[in-house]
Amino acid sequence: MCVESVPPPSSRVTRRGVLAGAAVLAGSAAVLSAAPQAFGATPKGAQRTGDLVIEGGTLLDPKTGEVTEDAVVVIRGGVVRTVGARGRVDTPDGLPRLDAQGRWVLPGLVDAHIHINTVAEARDAVRQGATSARSGSTNFYQDIAVRELARRLPESAPRLSAAGVFVTPDLGDTILADPDLTPLARLKDGVRSAEALRRVVEVNLSRGADVIKTRVNERAGLPEQDPLAQVYSYEQLSEIVSAARRGGKGVLCHSYSRQGCHDAVTAGIRSLEHGVFVGEHTLDEMRRRGTYFTPTLTAIAGLADSDNPILAERGRAYLPILKRAVLDAHEMGVPLAAGTDSSGGRVRPIGREVELMKESGLSALDAIRTATTSAARLLGQERTLGRLAPGFSGDAVLLSGDPHKDLSLLKTPVRVVRQGLPL
Repeated sequence: MCVESVPPPSSRVTRRGVLAGAAVLAGSAAVLSAAPQAFGATPKGAQRTGDLVIEGGTLLDPKTGEVTEDAVVVIRGGVVRTVGARGRVDTPDGLPRLDAQGRWVLPGLVDAHIHINTVAEARDAVRQGATSARSGSTNFYQDIAVRELARRLPESAPRLSAAGVFVTPDLGDTILADPDLTPLARLKDGVRSAEALRRVVEVNLSRGADVIKTRVNERAGLPEQDPLAQVYSYEQLSEIVSAARRGGKGVLCHSYSRQGCHDAVTAGIRSLEHGVFVGEHTLDEMRRRGTYFTPTLTAIAGLADSDNPILAERGRAYLPILKRAVLDAHEMGVPLAAGTDSSGGRVRPIGREVELMKESGLSALDAIRTATTSAARLLGQERTLGRLAPGFSGDAVLLSGDPHKDLSLLKTPVRVVRQGLPL
């Protein structure tokens, strides 16, 4: 049975209701009521920002690797205006100061794969240094609501690229996320036909999704599933990619098996997620196409700590294979992006993913780049994220020591600044 051939849904009809429902699920209403002054001072649709001078710290520019001691960063309206060594930068009078003496100052980090379903999770992510992020999908468009919350109250959430709902054969309760998805409930084989695949993509796009998330394999985090079992073919993945491209969006794809990874990459996805058994031939294709690799090492490492023996064994077996794939990808010139795949109410620090990148064989600086400049390029925001330079967003993390010597410091920033607002 196919989905009826009807035009894509109109965002003007239901988007307000969808966002309102998602906001309730995400707990946004509680945050809004707790911060009426912040919202009252912000015009409708405008972003709340701050003015700040960060002074006296040791500044690292991930793009160049340059280190500036006794640095000054001037942020006006949430945007970096001037940067440099003290004495070479004019600092306007009357701006709030943040003393960074004895601290290392880095740009805010990017978590390129995270599932944020509540305001509490959004707050945890940003306070752990992930000032920007890309959603790996949510069940009821909570990420779209969180994205809007972040624009109004940046202290409470990372700047978020939302993925909406998962394009997957079995939508489960997600069928209730939008009335335009309910016709899919009649499909005996789930979301597999070209019409059904297009429908889910079109609904996501009409609701304001920034990216599209799909899968080619089953999940590793569920003991009853086989992560090497393929659920979508090359042809089906191509249909998803084409539908997303018509809306000007890219696709991130949950992948594990060698063949699944290759089918996803050749179908034209923007980034390969997990990718434990990705082959050398596929990595070469990724390098040629500029396809990103988001290995989510943190999530795979976390399986090893599971109480379930099947999941624990998967984690122990998969992690060294994935680390080898990460190093191979890096050495071949495949762009890497850091992502924790945090979900289920627990937000893992993006700094742990950076630490695991280094454990895979990258230098400390290259590992930092996976959560700054490289991840920013993946999000299409390389001109505003990933550095503390003029014209870039005023997001920063302050560390208690030199990350070149100890990357674990990234897991517990001493201070986080979001759009010029110290948290």
